[in-house]
Amino acid sequence: MRILFVVLLSVISFFSHAQEKFPRKWVQLFNGKDLTGWTPKITGYAYGDNFGNTFRVVDKKLTVNYDHYKTFNDRFGHLFYKTPYSYYLFAVEYRFVGKQNTGAPGWAYKNSGVMIHCQPPATMGKDQDFPISIEVQLLGGDATGERSTCNLCTPGTNVEMDGKLVTQHCINSTSKTFRNEEWVRAEILVLGDSVIKHIANGDTVLVYQKPQIGGGNVSHFDPTVKKDGELLKSGYISLQSEGHPIEFRKVEIIDLSPYYEKKPANTKSKSRKK
Repeated sequence: MRILFVVLLSVISFFSHAQEKFPRKWVQLFNGKDLTGWTPKITGYAYGDNFGNTFRVVDKKLTVNYDHYKTFNDRFGHLFYKTPYSYYLFAVEYRFVGKQNTGAPGWAYKNSGVMIHCQPPATMGKDQDFPISIEVQLLGGDATGERSTCNLCTPGTNVEMDGKLVTQHCINSTSKTFRNEEWVRAEILVLGDSVIKHIANGDTVLVYQKPQIGGGNVSHFDPTVKKDGELLKSGYISLQSEGHPIEFRKVEIIDLSPYYEKKPANTKSKSRKK
């Protein structure tokens, strides 16, 4: 618990310092008109092939659709933003709508995600199901029952909690259940390879450290890309398609990297003239 307290204190200190020095200004990554800046990668298809018009803009919302699918057939999709990031605060406002596509796995019901620290999408295999990344899992609830959101899943990765390596694939957050077609705001604070924090409608619901490559739950990847044990300091961001329609009305970011102040290197004199 002491390690977690120190980590949380450092996160709060860093973010408060950034807010004091610089105005908190969100940059919109989705323009409300088209998919400019975004490129799809769907399992079984080449990078850039938006099979079935899966990802499209409808009524100024970025949407995930399956009306051109006869059956899902494990065609997991990811829509990648063009720029990798390292230190940032990212947010989406989302809701699940409609019915799950025929043939989609049962666990994918009202299930999507924001993938962070993703491998470069051009390095994904044609048949690769998920990018090597950290998944902030978005789940929706029904009228009854409990189901948290902003959970953690780890395709081809691991993290640390309380100083210990965690190899469990998915870990639930402490969020409340958001039901039916309710809009939810999910925020993700990412500080390179040190700390990641999940926030659901303003409440911090999960914190972990040292995201790194390792573990399973990803298939058909290039082995040269999966360097187990390597810390994930930066990567691409993608929005997921897992078989249930979802809408995003806002996708935005605050890039914190210009404000991250690294300590200068030790510049002691190497030698003295004799």
